[in-house]
Amino acid sequence: MEESILIKFGKRIRELRIEKKLTQQQLADISGLHKNYIGMIERGERNPSLINIEILAKSFQINISELMKMS
Repeated sequence: MEESILIKFGKRIRELRIEKKLTQQQLADISGLHKNYIGMIERGERNPSLINIEILAKSFQINISELMKMS
């Protein structure tokens, strides 16, 4: 069974966060999103809006297309 897009996206967010050596709290502080919300995205429990996807991309200093490169 293939992973859902939410699980894939969550793994991508976690991968980028760890690559940048950020905690969930630090990413929350940079992005203005709540730490619990970031955790829920990483676990595939939330479906972030396009606005929040843009916020996350800017927080990682990458464009949306780079953010969406999921395995």
